[in-house]
Amino acid sequence: MAMLLGCHNDAVTLCFVFQQVMAVRPDLHQHYVRACQNVGQPENPFIAHVLQEANKNDKIRGTKGITLKIAGNNRLVPVQRVTDVDLQVLASVLRSTAFVTGLDLRYNVLTDAGAKNMATFLQENSTLRYLNLMFNDIGTSGAELIARALHRNETLVYLRMTGNKIGNKGGMFFASMLQINSTLEKLDLGDTDVGTQCLMAIATALTQNKSVKAINLNRPLLYSQEEETTVHVALMLKNNSSLVELHLGKNEMKNFGVERLCEALYENSSLRYLDLSCNKITCDGVKFLGELLKWNRTLEILDLNANRIEDDGAFHLSEALTLYNRTLQALSVGSNSISGKGLVALSDAMKTNMELSYIYICGNKFDEATCMAFSELIQMGRLKPNCTDVEPYEVDGHVHLAELSHGLQKHYYWTPSCGEVTKKDANASLAIAAVSEYL
Repeated sequence: MAMLLGCHNDAVTLCFVFQQVMAVRPDLHQHYVRACQNVGQPENPFIAHVLQEANKNDKIRGTKGITLKIAGNNRLVPVQRVTDVDLQVLASVLRSTAFVTGLDLRYNVLTDAGAKNMATFLQENSTLRYLNLMFNDIGTSGAELIARALHRNETLVYLRMTGNKIGNKGGMFFASMLQINSTLEKLDLGDTDVGTQCLMAIATALTQNKSVKAINLNRPLLYSQEEETTVHVALMLKNNSSLVELHLGKNEMKNFGVERLCEALYENSSLRYLDLSCNKITCDGVKFLGELLKWNRTLEILDLNANRIEDDGAFHLSEALTLYNRTLQALSVGSNSISGKGLVALSDAMKTNMELSYIYICGNKFDEATCMAFSELIQMGRLKPNCTDVEPYEVDGHVHLAELSHGLQKHYYWTPSCGEVTKKDANASLAIAAVSEYL
């Protein structure tokens, strides 16, 4: 009995000590200063500032964790962009820091050497869930190191490689990673110069991968006009039941590709967000989308911005949205050569379809009927001001529409300099889709 009491007392003591340790606020800045001194590296004042601010964050004491935002495009404080050596020191500080669950290093000057440090960190760290390396100078060899690290990493959920010129070969390493990794849920390879072979390999990998919920494949470098990549993505969608968000902007997609995607989506019941912006889709391609919307019950966001669907395409969409579809919540048709008739048809669809709440139309041909129609939607409360990219104003008795900076992905390339993204209505993808910074 005495032995049991002794064990109990030891357990209470250990618990008390653990609680005391957890209650002590970790000093990231001091750890960083000592690490710089140990390797003879001068401090990066921007990193030091971010770590000092992090020390004041109450979330450190909780279980949620914090994201260190060391973005090189911060305009509120003097920024000395993070180098490879800076990252090596920072990684040594964070290696055993469990409460840092996010790391934002966008718009810095990290190269393949920095990617090597990050790969080592990913293999040793078991708490980081979000990593943003957007628009650094990481190339093919750096991509290989990071992708190989993710063969073993079991905690990272969201990775952004956007804008790093990893090329087709670098993208192939990520395609191989997707065949092994079962924890990554969101991967952004937009603007990374991947090519046809990489896109086809990724589509093949996603046929079997069950963890990825969102992928961005915007602006690959394609040299064929036969749309093989879109055909492979369509085949993947027929078999994949986990993908929620798919970005295929700037993919040189034409009506043939849209038809193949629509055929596949009749058999898909998971995709909620489809981005086909900045392609070569005309009214003939949108006809297939209109037919799909009559039957589809899962799509919530459709981005057709910067195509050429014209009035006929708008009519196809408005017919489906007026009479059949009651699940689509957001539609972007900006810069599509739509004139007044097509835009008025879309506004009429909103009067009968109460589910469609977000619509973006700037860059089209506004006439007086269009201005009156959307002004009426806003004034009657059917269309909220934060859910569209136009705002009515009157001059000499005539109603006009001014452009607003709202959209589906307002903060894709940048975030507010001060504070958080609070008005999610102005970023419809954040307001609707479950796939956001953390899933």
